[in-house]
Amino acid sequence: MMDSFSDQAKRIVIVGNGPVATGVAHLIDSADLVVRFNEAVIDPSLTGNKTDILFLMNSGKSMQARLQTPSYWREPFVQDAKEVILPYHPSIVKQYHPRPNLLSRMKGRKADWTAETLKKLEAMGKKATILSPEFYYETCRILDIDTDDLNKVFPSSGFLAIRYAIETLRTDSTQIEFCGFSWQGWKRHSWGNEEHWVDEQVQQGRISPLV
Repeated sequence: MMDSFSDQAKRIVIVGNGPVATGVAHLIDSADLVVRFNEAVIDPSLTGNKTDILFLMNSGKSMQARLQTPSYWREPFVQDAKEVILPYHPSIVKQYHPRPNLLSRMKGRKADWTAETLKKLEAMGKKATILSPEFYYETCRILDIDTDDLNKVFPSSGFLAIRYAIETLRTDSTQIEFCGFSWQGWKRHSWGNEEHWVDEQVQQGRISPLV
């Protein structure tokens, strides 16, 4: 069931952290709902300012660093977000995400930072949602990630957000657009399969590039 702030959204823009075309900032900020990720790139002249939903990866060193960096939580894209979505369910992190070695664990590192993130968001008065294990497994199936490779290859938070928007936020009258996706980066994401699936959704008219 869609939330009250999103169920009337007629135009949704999903903004990745890669390069965006010149002159689209006003198209981003004029959307009913804007989705961003992690350390969102905010440049008013290029990417706009608006953030309604923030997808925040809740595992690994990057999440630990955010929790230990007070200035992160003062960033406009965090402050403005009406909802924060954690893409990796704790059961998924426990079963498949890399576990730090003993020395790293002695220094305070761990794989799952969900509880600490939820506590932080609650203190900020933010609504938090954790995607279900079923959503994750279906996403892996869509990307042809073999069961034996679930501890080696992981859907990106950006891809999970795109699928979430299409499957959860989209109605017959909703227009979903995306920008800032280069489909490259961390070697453990299936970039080629992610791009191919999104291209299929474009061809089916379920999402379109922001141009």
